[in-house]
Amino acid sequence: MIKRVNKRTSKIQINIIMNSVFSFFIAIILSQIVHYSVYLIDQSLNNMMGHLTIPIFTGFFVLTFFVLTQRIVADLITLERGIQIIATGDLDYRVSVVRKDELGRVALNINLMAERLQQQINKEREAEKSKMELITGISHDLRTPLTSIIGYIELLRNDLFQSKDEYKRFLQNTYNKAVHLKSMLDDLFEYTRLTSNETSLELKNVDVNKLLEQLLFEFEPIAQENEISIVKKIGGFPLYTFVDSEKIARAIDNLLMNALKYSVKPGTVSININSNESNIMITIENKGKPLTPEQEMKLFDRFYKVDHARSTEGIQTGAGLGLSIARNIIELHGGSLKLNHIEGNFKFFLTLPLDFRNAG
Repeated sequence: MIKRVNKRTSKIQINIIMNSVFSFFIAIILSQIVHYSVYLIDQSLNNMMGHLTIPIFTGFFVLTFFVLTQRIVADLITLERGIQIIATGDLDYRVSVVRKDELGRVALNINLMAERLQQQINKEREAEKSKMELITGISHDLRTPLTSIIGYIELLRNDLFQSKDEYKRFLQNTYNKAVHLKSMLDDLFEYTRLTSNETSLELKNVDVNKLLEQLLFEFEPIAQENEISIVKKIGGFPLYTFVDSEKIARAIDNLLMNALKYSVKPGTVSININSNESNIMITIENKGKPLTPEQEMKLFDRFYKVDHARSTEGIQTGAGLGLSIARNIIELHGGSLKLNHIEGNFKFFLTLPLDFRNAG
């Protein structure tokens, strides 16, 4: 690094020395021309010119050196002004010094510095905007169940119920809202963990076929209560891969609950699992209300809920984090989660890398 700096410094010095040498010779030539011109005009002035030789030479040297270095000085002034403009906060400004020497590299580095500062500031602004959206989304989604809980507790506290059945109904509704609130807070906690750099996966060799069977066994009673039939195509052979079983279970559960909430009633949810030489593919399909292209693009965004009216009565609306959490979990495992939507037919494709080293 030291050698590189010295090399650049010597190049600048050589440039200045060369300008000095040129100025020196040009000053000599011009001085001689002046002497000869005076001699031709009036020889009596020749002796007096001998005393003016040094001042004339010095004047020509300074003038020539100034002309030869004028571009360097102008570029230095441009660099100085550019730094001042950027320092005032105008990060869109770029220094317009086009050279192939050290000054050109300085200008390039100044522009690169301004660009990186601008990128960093934009990144910080995005983070701040994202934080504000997060706070706004949390406040909006937590307010509804919390208000309901306070309302029911107020009714119970003031004995504003007319029968024991109504008392039990108020109590049950309070409990349901509290469970709903806890579920939303769990989603929020999980989302913040997944989007931080502190997330770690507890990888184990898991039979994904067996895991999916267990999740569907727990899901079927809820589906039946909501007039949803489960159609599954799951092979009897094991499919092993290294995953964090709890997180993968949450991702699949989120997809199943999403299909349950937004399916037409009565309806069908189809689950299919297969594999190839490199991946395990799980497909979850249901029919629901068609989405616009804009809605489809935002479906995996956090806090995005297409339409509250689509949710089934009796199924609590979440915070809009379910699909975002599912995608984050799958991507942490090196997989992908995509949606194919055609006129209300929703097909989610979950792909996980398959590891054959520990199969069986």
